[in-house]
Amino acid sequence: MSWSSPGGPGRLAGDGAVVARAPAKVNVHLAVGPLRADGFHELRTVYLAVSLFDTVTVRPGDGLALTLTGEGAAGAGADAVPTDRRNLVWRAAELLAERAGVPADATIAVDKSIPAAAGLAGGSADAAAALVALDALWGTHATRGELAALAAQLGSDVPFSLQGGVALGSGRGEQLSPVLARRRWDWVLGIAGEGLSTPAVYAELDRLRAAGRLPDGSDLDSPEPVIAALRSGPVPALAAALANDLQAPAVSLRPALRRALRAATDAGAQASLVSGSGPTVAALAEDEEDAVRLAAVLAGEGVYRTVRAVYGPVPGARLVG
Repeated sequence: MSWSSPGGPGRLAGDGAVVARAPAKVNVHLAVGPLRADGFHELRTVYLAVSLFDTVTVRPGDGLALTLTGEGAAGAGADAVPTDRRNLVWRAAELLAERAGVPADATIAVDKSIPAAAGLAGGSADAAAALVALDALWGTHATRGELAALAAQLGSDVPFSLQGGVALGSGRGEQLSPVLARRRWDWVLGIAGEGLSTPAVYAELDRLRAAGRLPDGSDLDSPEPVIAALRSGPVPALAAALANDLQAPAVSLRPALRRALRAATDAGAQASLVSGSGPTVAALAEDEEDAVRLAAVLAGEGVYRTVRAVYGPVPGARLVG
């Protein structure tokens, strides 16, 4: 990786702040292969970036300091978001500073709307937004490709959080190919209960496969039906193609998800599935008006702790303001 010499700070507000935001994602297709020798699973997934955003504000500082507001600020267990080096934002800052040869000096504030441990890649979104914001703050002038390479080192979903839109992911999810989506897709996200640990859901998948209760994953389902539906619709075509190999293990660990999935379809969703490793249920709506109606119905069901009407695709991590 080659870096240009730092040339002073980029797009700074009057108080020296740089603001970036990045979106949540829904896996509209997620096929999981067997466990690899490196401890990861081979994935074939179709990511869709949706209009639920976390915002990262960075300012000049002495060393690194990280504060958090919004979702997860006072969480416990899987929902707790750390504000030290365990947070991907902190690691993103250190990695960018190391590669660019600049001091890792910044005060970083994360305002979260994406719930933690919800299968929506909230931590990855934060890391992607931090890379974009700190690149501007520090004047490191990284190319998008250079930031994507750093993103891949931070986590499997971080490259997509940086790119946004719609993409086919392979490898462990970090190898991306853009997918054309010609229309807007409306969804309702229902977060059902406290967060689920992604490693725990993958471990449950491996356990269920070893017990013969699920296919072994050696034949990854093709994403082509989902890709074709995203390109041209109609909504029922996408509804019929949605698939997630992590849904069964997520439901096994959290049986209440069965009720949450059923509530969405009973309320008139075109289809519903667990997003990523859960526990978020993504309910596909016919259009924006239908999504608003569906969100209102589901908010009154008492099944979800949070309900959001969203749409996609939307861009990945970007400077704002």
